[in-house]
Amino acid sequence: MRLLLVGRVTAAVLSLTTFVFLFLHDSWRADNLFLVPDLILCAVLLVGALLPARSALVVLPVGLAYTTGVLTASAFSYVARGEVGVPSMVGAITSAVVAMLLARRSEPGAPRPQIA
Repeated sequence: MRLLLVGRVTAAVLSLTTFVFLFLHDSWRADNLFLVPDLILCAVLLVGALLPARSALVVLPVGLAYTTGVLTASAFSYVARGEVGVPSMVGAITSAVVAMLLARRSEPGAPRPQIA
């Protein structure tokens, strides 16, 4: 599977699952500190997944890196409460790995990525 396609699919899945999570856990409250960051990551990842290849190669690593930060903070907010936030941890690790792979392929002098 080509790397850009993996990035697009990862971004779409993370965007959709985060958005669904907001509904399933009644997270549309003003006191939810993660509401705005979650909505931003949903929008950026969805847009990045739908952009033409050249633009997606710029937006996806940035969006996935942002997602890594938001989901890492979320995972550790569970830890602070004595719980385990497995979905947040899995999402953070996944977004970090795919962001690094996409960013690595975008470095000057790196082999050109396969455009899907």
